Amino acid sequence: MTKPQDIVSPERLLLLKLMQRGLAAVNGRNCVHTALQSLTLPDKLYLVAIGKAADAMAAGAIDALGARLRAGLVITRYGYQDTPVYRDPRLLSLEAGHPVPDEQSLAAGRALCLFLERVPAEAHFIFLISGGTSSLVEVLPDNISLVQLQALNRWLLGSGLAIDAVNRVRCSVSLIKGGRLIRLLAGRRADVLLMPDVPGDDPAQVGSGLLLPPDLRPLPVLPAEFADLPLSQPEPVTETECSNVAVSVVASNQRMIDAVKRAADEASVPVQLHTTLPAADALQCGDRIADIVHDAAPGLHVWGGETVVTLPDTPGRGGRNQALALAAARHLQGREDCLLLSVGTDGSDGNTSDAGALVDGGSIARGQDAGLDADDCLKRADSGTFLEASGDLIHTGPTGTNVMDLIIAYKRAG
Repeated sequence: MTKPQDIVSPERLLLLKLMQRGLAAVNGRNCVHTALQSLTLPDKLYLVAIGKAADAMAAGAIDALGARLRAGLVITRYGYQDTPVYRDPRLLSLEAGHPVPDEQSLAAGRALCLFLERVPAEAHFIFLISGGTSSLVEVLPDNISLVQLQALNRWLLGSGLAIDAVNRVRCSVSLIKGGRLIRLLAGRRADVLLMPDVPGDDPAQVGSGLLLPPDLRPLPVLPAEFADLPLSQPEPVTETECSNVAVSVVASNQRMIDAVKRAADEASVPVQLHTTLPAADALQCGDRIADIVHDAAPGLHVWGGETVVTLPDTPGRGGRNQALALAAARHLQGREDCLLLSVGTDGSDGNTSDAGALVDGGSIARGQDAGLDADDCLKRADSGTFLEASGDLIHTGPTGTNVMDLIIAYKRAG
C-alpha cells in the first residue's frame, strides 16, 4: 500500500504552494496591523478579539497599537492560542468549544459582558471578529440550558441550511447575538474589524452579528424535538445605538483567491477563477468540479466559498472539504493528469483538525488497498477515515485566518 510520504509529485507540491500563498495573503496578524495603521485612533484603546483567527488578529493589534492598547479580551478555539497574545499581561486569553459551544463558551460570554461593563466610560473599543465566534462565546436566557443549545447546534451543523438561516436560529436563543451586544457598549465608540467566513462577506453574518442590526427574516422550520425551545427575534438596535460603531472588512476569500492567481501567474500556469461554486452541497460540488476538470484545457481552476453537508445521526470523521475532495476523487479515479485540493482556510474541517485534502487519480485505489469503500465512507460522513488511509489529508494547524474554503483543481498538460 502506498504510504502518505510516498505521494509526492510536482503537481501536488504546486497546489500546496498555491494554498500557502493564498493563506499568507489573508493572515490575520498582517491584515489587522495594516488596517489599524490606516485609522485615526485615541491613546486609550480596549481590545476584544473573538474567533478562530482571534489570536493572529490580536497579535496584529499589539503590533500596531503598542502602548495605546490598555487591556483586552481574546477568545479562541482550543489549541488556537498564540504566544504574542497569551504572554501579553494586558490581555485575558480564553479558549472555548467549537463547532459546538460548551461550558467554556458560556464562561467566555460572561467574561465578555464583564469586560465591557468594567472598562472606563471614555473607552474606545477595537473589536476583531472572525469565524467561529458563534460557537466560542454565548450568553443564554435563563430558560435555555447548555444541553439544549448543544443539541440545537449539532442539528444546525448537519442540517444543510445556509449560514444566514443557521445564524437566525442562533440569534433566537442568545442574549448577545443579532446586535444585542451593542447595548453593553453604552454609547462608547468601537471600530469593528471583520474577517468574513460567509458568502458575500456579509458583516451581519460574521459571528452572528454581535454588533450589527439583526436579520429579522422568519426562522427556518425546526424539528419537532425543538418545539418547546423558547425562541425570540432580536429587538432591532436603533440608528443611534449603531452610530458609534464603524465596521470594516480586513481580509476576504476574494483577496486569497487573487493571491493564488498571482502565484499561478508567476509559475506560468494558466489559471481560471470561478465566481461561484457549481453546487451548494459538498458531494454534488465535488462531482461537478471533477467533471469540469475532465473537460477543461490544461491548467488551474480556482473556487472560493463554502458548501454545506447533511449529516447522519452518527457522523464519522471529516468535514465538507474532505467530503468534497473524496466525492471528486471518485470521478478522477485512474486519471494521472488531474488533482484537486479543498481546504478550510482556518486549518480545520468539520470535526477534525485536518484542513482538508488533496486527491488525485490514485486516491480511490489507495483507500481501497486499505479495505475501505469511498461510497460507504461518504454515506456515513466518514470521508476523513478514507482520506487518511489514502494519504491525502492536509494538516496545517491553526493558520491565523478564516475566510471560508479554497478549492483548486489542476489538469496537467499531456
